[in-house]
Amino acid sequence: MNTKALHILEFDKICEILSQYCGSEPAKKMCGSLRPSGDAGWIETAQKQTQDAFSRILKSDRLSFGTNFDVRPMLKEATIGRPLGMGEFLKLARLLQLVADLSEYGKQTAVEEGDSLTEFFDRLEPLELLRKEIERCILSEEEMSNDASPELKRIRSSYAVIGGRIHRQLNTMVNQSLRTYLQDAVITQRDGRYCIPVRAEYKSQVPGIVHDRSDRGSTFFIEPAAIVELNNQLNELHQAEDEEVRRILAALTQKVGTEAEIIGEDQHTITRLDFIFGKAKYALALNATRPVYNTEKKVKLRGARHPLIEKSRVVPIDVSLGDAFDQLIITGPNTGGKTVSLKTVGLLCLMGQAGLHIPAKDRSELSLFDEVFADIGDEQSIEQSLSTFSSHMQSIVHILKKAGPDSLVLFDELGAGTDPTEGAALAMAILERLHGRGIRSMATTHYSELKLYALSTPGVENACCEFDVESLSPTYRLLIGVPGKSNAFAISRRLGLPEEIIEEAGKHISSEDERFEDVIGDLEARRLLLEQQQDALEEEKRALEKRVREFSEKEEKFNIQKDKILSSAREEARDLLQEAKDVADETIRAFHKQGKDMRIDTMEKKRSNVREWLSKQDEAIYRDTLKRKSSDNKSEAGAALKPSEAVPGTAVHILSMDVDGTILSAPDKDGIVQVQAGIIRSRVPLDELVKTDAAPQEKQLKKTARPLDLSRAANVSAEINVIGCTVDEAISRIDKYLDDAYLSHAEKVRIVHGKGTGALRKGIHDYLRFNHVVKHYELASHGEGDAGVTIVSFK
Repeated sequence: MNTKALHILEFDKICEILSQYCGSEPAKKMCGSLRPSGDAGWIETAQKQTQDAFSRILKSDRLSFGTNFDVRPMLKEATIGRPLGMGEFLKLARLLQLVADLSEYGKQTAVEEGDSLTEFFDRLEPLELLRKEIERCILSEEEMSNDASPELKRIRSSYAVIGGRIHRQLNTMVNQSLRTYLQDAVITQRDGRYCIPVRAEYKSQVPGIVHDRSDRGSTFFIEPAAIVELNNQLNELHQAEDEEVRRILAALTQKVGTEAEIIGEDQHTITRLDFIFGKAKYALALNATRPVYNTEKKVKLRGARHPLIEKSRVVPIDVSLGDAFDQLIITGPNTGGKTVSLKTVGLLCLMGQAGLHIPAKDRSELSLFDEVFADIGDEQSIEQSLSTFSSHMQSIVHILKKAGPDSLVLFDELGAGTDPTEGAALAMAILERLHGRGIRSMATTHYSELKLYALSTPGVENACCEFDVESLSPTYRLLIGVPGKSNAFAISRRLGLPEEIIEEAGKHISSEDERFEDVIGDLEARRLLLEQQQDALEEEKRALEKRVREFSEKEEKFNIQKDKILSSAREEARDLLQEAKDVADETIRAFHKQGKDMRIDTMEKKRSNVREWLSKQDEAIYRDTLKRKSSDNKSEAGAALKPSEAVPGTAVHILSMDVDGTILSAPDKDGIVQVQAGIIRSRVPLDELVKTDAAPQEKQLKKTARPLDLSRAANVSAEINVIGCTVDEAISRIDKYLDDAYLSHAEKVRIVHGKGTGALRKGIHDYLRFNHVVKHYELASHGEGDAGVTIVSFK
C-alpha cells in the first residue's frame, strides 16, 4: 500500500490512537508499524482475532498488560552469563506473573469450541517455580531476602550479633567511661568502621585508631582499640555478604538463562495479545463492527462514520460502489461533507485490510484492494515550483500509471485550479479512462459537466451532500443518485447580497445551465417532499402496527377471559339446575305423599323453603357479580392497600362498591377498617381498598428523607500505614480505605507496609490482584519507599 495514501487518509493517526489502547511499549510499537495487507487470509485471521478479543472483553475486561516489556536484552545478558541485577529480576518476576494472570484469564473467558485466541493462551508457560524463587530471594531493587540462602541468613545473623556487641561497648564508653572526653555522646562511622567523636585535647586519653577529624581540628573520630577486632570481623562479614549476594544473583541468572527461550516466547505472545486486545478495545470505543469481505470489488457501507470525528458531531453515511455502478461523482457546496465522505470510504477500506473493525453498522461490506490511491488536499509545492494544479496533475499522472482493476481511486475536486472549461474537460477524460478500465473510483467536483457525464454514462452515478439553504448549513448526509446543486445564489441572497446583483449575475448564466440547475432544484424539492411523505407514512405505519398489536393482545385476552367465563357459567348453571331440580323433586314427592290430606300450613312451609332457596341463589349471584367487578377494578387500579398504608385520613377507592372514600380508623386484627364514603360509613377489608392519592405520603417521605453524607469519602488521606499489622488486619483496613478513596475519586494512593520478611507485602498484593476497583499496583520507585510502599491506581 503506497505511503502517500496512508498519510492523506490519516491512517497514521488511527495507528496512534490504537496505540493508546495497548498497555505495553512493545505492543505500542506494533501499532506504529501496522499497515494494510493485500493478503485475504491474513485479513480474515486478523479480523477474527479482533472479533474474538472483543467477545472476551464483553465477558471480562479485567486484564492488564502494563508489566510487559522487551525482555530480549535481559535474556541475552543472562544467556552469556552476566549476572542480572535485583531490579531486573523484579521486572522479570512481574512479567512472569502477567503470564500466569493471562493464562488464567484465557481459561475464564474461553469458549467451549475454542476461538482464534485459544492457541495464544495455550502457548503461555507461566514458569511458576522460577517466579516464586525470584520473589523468595529478592524483596526490592536494593534488598535481598535473608531467606535467599542459609549462608546469607547465617552471615546476616552474625553481622547483627557482632554489631550489637560493638554498640553495647560503645554505648558504655559514650555514656560512662569516656563521656568527659567526647565532643558529643554519639556513635558514628568513618570508612565503614564505628568511631566516637573525641575532643582534640583528650585524643591521647582514648587509645585507638584515628580515622578522621573535623574541619576545625577540634574533634577526632577515633575507633577505640577495644572494638578494632570486632570492626574487622564486621567488615569480613560485610564482604562475605556481598559475595553471597553475587553468588545468589549468578545462580538466579543461570536459571533465567536456562528458561530464556520459553520466557522470550511468552513475552512475544503477550505482546501479540496486547496488540489484539488493543484493537478490540478500540473497536468497542468506536462501536465498530467486523466488515464482510466480498470478491466482486463491491463496497457497501451502512451508517459509516469517520473515526477521527467526534461521535457527537459525526454524521453516518450510506455508500455503495461497485454494484450498480463503479464510479461515483459527488457534487455540492463547499464544507458540505464531500471530502469527509471520500476520506471515510478510503480510510475504512484501509482499516479493514489492517485487521481493524470499522465504525459502521453490521453487514457492511468491503472488498480487497491491492492499492488505494488518493489525491486529496492542496498539494502546492513552493520548493519544486509547482502550482496547486500542477501538483494535483503530477499526482493524477502517477495514479493513472499505477492504478489497475484491483485498485480504489479517490479524487477531491478533480480538475480544479485551472480554467473551468479545460478543467472540466480534463476531469471528464480522466474519469472516462478509469471507468473504461473497470477501476473503482470516487471523485468530488463543482463542475456541472461532470453531473451530466454521470447522468448520461452507464455505470456512473451522481451523489451529493445535502445542504439546508434555510439555515445556511450542510446536513452532511450523502444522497446517492441525486446530483448536487451549488446553491450560490440562494446562499448569497440569504446572506444579504442585493437582489439586483443576483439578478445581474443570473443574466451571465446560459439558458441551458439555468434550466439544468432548475431541474436539479426541482428534483431536490421533490426528493425532500417525498422524504417528508415517506417519514409521515412510516410514522403512521408504526402507529397502525402498534394499534394492531394492542388490539390483537386485547382480543386474545378477551377471548381467553370469555372462554373462562362461559365455562364457569356453564358449570354454575348446571349445578344450579341440578339443585333446583332436586328441590322441585323433593317438593313434588311431598305433595304426592300427603296428597289432599296435606295441611295448609305445611304447604306454606314448603313454599317458604323454596322461596328461601331462590333468595339464597339470588344473593350468591349478586356476590359473584360484585366479586367479578371488584376483580376487574383491582386489575385496573393496582395492588390492594397495605396495612402500613391504612392510616386515618388516607383517600381510598372501594373496589366492590366502585366509590371513593376516606379511612377513619386503623385496621383491626381481621384487617378491616372503617371507611367514610359520602354519607355512608362502612367496614371494608383491606384487600377491597386501593389508595387514590399518594401525594400526602410522598410529602411526608420528602420531609423525613436524609441526604447522603459523602463528607467522609471526600476527605480521604492519600496514604495508609499498616506496618505492624497482621495480614488479615491490614487487608481489613485496606479494604475499607480503598472503598473510601475510590468514592472520593482519588487516582492513586500509597499503602505503607514496610519491607520486613515480605509476607505482609505479598498478602496485600494477593488481595489487590482481585480487588474490583484496582486498575494497577506496583512497588514505589527508589527514594519513595521502594519495596516498603505499594502504589495503587484506581479504575
